[in-house]
Amino acid sequence: MMTILNPYLAFRDNAREAMEFYKSVLGGDLQVMSFSDIPGMAENPSDNDKVMHAQLTSPNGLVIMGADTPASMEYRPPQGVAVSISGEDEAELQGYWDALAADGTVTMPYDTPPWGGKFGMVIDKFGFAWYVSLNA
Repeated sequence: MMTILNPYLAFRDNAREAMEFYKSVLGGDLQVMSFSDIPGMAENPSDNDKVMHAQLTSPNGLVIMGADTPASMEYRPPQGVAVSISGEDEAELQGYWDALAADGTVTMPYDTPPWGGKFGMVIDKFGFAWYVSLNA
């Protein structure tokens, strides 16, 4: 059996919106489970409609997961970690870049770096850092 490493993103009250956005960027199948879907999971009734677990699986096998942080838990905005996506399909990667950068903050333009290919860094509209790399 294969072992898989994939990002699991924590949000504060907007996991559903974010995961639907990532689906619009990456395509694929999005499965979402709310705290209310499992009786007793929400400590606070205000968490019932929040996302307990979401998983997006793209047609080419990319997997990203996410959830809302319950009201009873401290939430710290993401820092020090980036989601990196790389490959050899220039049009596909350009599409990912364009969608992530549209309402995000570009920290390094998607351009040709000294090592070849293309590379860029962006903070998406939900505060997560993404590195997009076209392999040379």
